[in-house]
Amino acid sequence: MRAIFAGTPEFARVALERLHAAGFDIPLVLTQPDRPAGRGMKLQASPVKQFALEHGIAVAQPHSLRLDGKYPEEAAAARAAIEAAQADVMVVAAYGLILPQWVLDTPRLGCLNIHASLLPRWRGAAPIHRAIEAGDAETGVTIMQMDAGLDTGAMLLVEKLPIAAQDSTGSLHDKLAVLGGRLIVEVLELAACGGLHAVPQPADGVTYAHKIEKHEATIDWSLPAEVIARRIRAFNPFPGAATTFQGEAIKLWCCEIDSVSRMSGKAPGTILSADAAGVAVQCGTGVLRLTELQRAGAKRLPASEFLRGFALPAGAVLG
Repeated sequence: MRAIFAGTPEFARVALERLHAAGFDIPLVLTQPDRPAGRGMKLQASPVKQFALEHGIAVAQPHSLRLDGKYPEEAAAARAAIEAAQADVMVVAAYGLILPQWVLDTPRLGCLNIHASLLPRWRGAAPIHRAIEAGDAETGVTIMQMDAGLDTGAMLLVEKLPIAAQDSTGSLHDKLAVLGGRLIVEVLELAACGGLHAVPQPADGVTYAHKIEKHEATIDWSLPAEVIARRIRAFNPFPGAATTFQGEAIKLWCCEIDSVSRMSGKAPGTILSADAAGVAVQCGTGVLRLTELQRAGAKRLPASEFLRGFALPAGAVLG
């Protein structure tokens, strides 16, 4: 089996590593162009590119694959590289570019996508964030035969994974990346012996995981404590839930639900107590205890350490 791999972030790198370790022939990797990152905003290669270069795999980084788009020369060069690879299949994981029909049609077995949800729930860009934010009890990975729609293709293999009570997007991402790497190896092994059976996605239960926008991170303290807690977990590590105190932004990384129903008579956002156990805040209903916080330009700190350098007095109001 010759497999082209298309992916960009760490989630995709894990799958590429598993395919490489399993002995699949990977003649070509497609990944996003290098982007500025870090404090110096220097160009940085994607995790997928870094792995490919370390293992001597050819890399293509077109800005677009549309032959009639803004970068036709880059798309044409990528097409030549894809055709020259003579791959049986293309594996796609969080690549970040739309695949035109010519790409879907080029490999003998088409393009297979590693999607971090139980399709058709959470089609789209941010399935891990949205599953936690919505309070889902489980998620998983779907290996899908790609078509022209947005995550609408037939399912080849699905495995569920429970969402733990304290899972953040970061911790759940890592679990799903490992699961996705294992499943794509299983699928390609099945494909090699003609054992794949595609199942159309159900028409019911379709939801869309829209891209996370930074403005969503601002906490609305009038919401119930459980909803705010889920958002803090969903937005960890990106974009990071946030509130303000006396004009200064504070990131909120970890929390516990102190109560789902307690009402103090105070306005939402009011600090009820602040000690080594955390910062207890009145919500629309219930009380949330913030246990890990961060000032702008500083480190993430447990509440006990944070409060030694930044006072959050009882009675003050966040946001």
